[in-house]
Amino acid sequence: MGTARGQASVLAAIAAGGVLGSLARHGAGVLWPSSPPAWPVTTLLVNASGCLLIGVLMAVLLDLTAPHRLLRPFLGIGVLGGYTTFSTYAVDVQRLLVDGREAAALTYVLLTPVVALVAVWLGTAATRAWRRRRHP
Repeated sequence: MGTARGQASVLAAIAAGGVLGSLARHGAGVLWPSSPPAWPVTTLLVNASGCLLIGVLMAVLLDLTAPHRLLRPFLGIGVLGGYTTFSTYAVDVQRLLVDGREAAALTYVLLTPVVALVAVWLGTAATRAWRRRRHP
């Protein structure tokens, strides 16, 4: 397989996954809207759950001996990258600032990356612990 063809298949996998992840993100916003002046709980929960799943995915993929070469781009970059929504996070911060809610914006700015990193760690640690119990 040529390099250009290999790159095209990776880009296609990312794009297809991104469509699915973005649709899931949109669905979460429709099911659990958080309109102004509400605090953007939906965005925080989407980002936290997506980061948890990224941790699970990475732990699983690292344990596989030969995962399909498109699995990580499709699921990790595409689906979960489209699902997590740090662009909406930025818009939510701006909205809080425009609404004069500086303390809420600062809390959200600081809380979101911490929650995201903890979620990745928890997803990875829980998956590895579960796999060790199943396959000692």
